[in-house]
Amino acid sequence: MLKLIQIDDAGSGSLLGGTIIGVLRVETEEYFYRVIPLQLYQGEAFQNKSYIDYVVTIINELFNHLRVSKDEEIKVCRGYMFDSLNKWLKENNYNYITTKIKDPLQTLVEKTFDDYAIKLGLPTTYINYTKYPFHFHRILKWVYADYENRSRLCKTGWKSWNKYKDLKPIIKEENVKNKDWLCLKCNKPIPRNTIAAVKAYTSNRHYKIFLHRECI
Repeated sequence: MLKLIQIDDAGSGSLLGGTIIGVLRVETEEYFYRVIPLQLYQGEAFQNKSYIDYVVTIINELFNHLRVSKDEEIKVCRGYMFDSLNKWLKENNYNYITTKIKDPLQTLVEKTFDDYAIKLGLPTTYINYTKYPFHFHRILKWVYADYENRSRLCKTGWKSWNKYKDLKPIIKEENVKNKDWLCLKCNKPIPRNTIAAVKAYTSNRHYKIFLHRECI
C-alpha cells in the first residue's frame, strides 16, 4: 500500500504567535506538529528569515519520528514557508510534490492553530463567531486592549506591525445602551446601562475597544 505524507502550515499569516507546521500520514492518521517559535518572527531573526529554515528542523524531527521512507509520496503545501524545505527534500531524494493541501490535514492544522491562539489568550469568540478570526486589524484591536502584555505575542518583524505599533488611543467613557459588550481585556461582560471605558484609535479605519473601567 502506497503511503501518503501531507505537510501544511497554519498561522503564518496571523499577527499573533508563531506558526504551526503539521505532518500527517494519511493512511494511519498519524498526526504530529511543532511550532515555529515566535522569536523567529522578531528582530534580526525575522530579517534573516530564520523561520523558513526552522521548517527543515521541524520536518527532519517529525520524519525521523514517523520513519518516513524515501519512496513514500509526500505532498507539501505551496508557498514561501516551505522554500527551504523543498530544497532539503530534493537534496535528500525524497519523493515529493508541492500542491494545495486539503483535508484531512488542512482542518487538523488549522484547528491546532486555533487552540494555540486560544492558549495565548485570544477569546474563543474570535474563533467561533468571526468570519476572519486572524485578520490583521482584528488581532491589532485585541492587542491594543492590553498592549503592554499582548504586543509581546506579535510577529513584530512585520512591516504592518511597525506601521501601526505606535498608535495613541484616546480613552473616554461611554454609556452602554443597546447590548452587552465583552471587555476585550478580561473577556467578561459589560452589562448594558452601565458606563464602560473606551479606547478609540484609527488604523485602516476607526475602532473602539470596550473595557471595564477597572480594566484600563
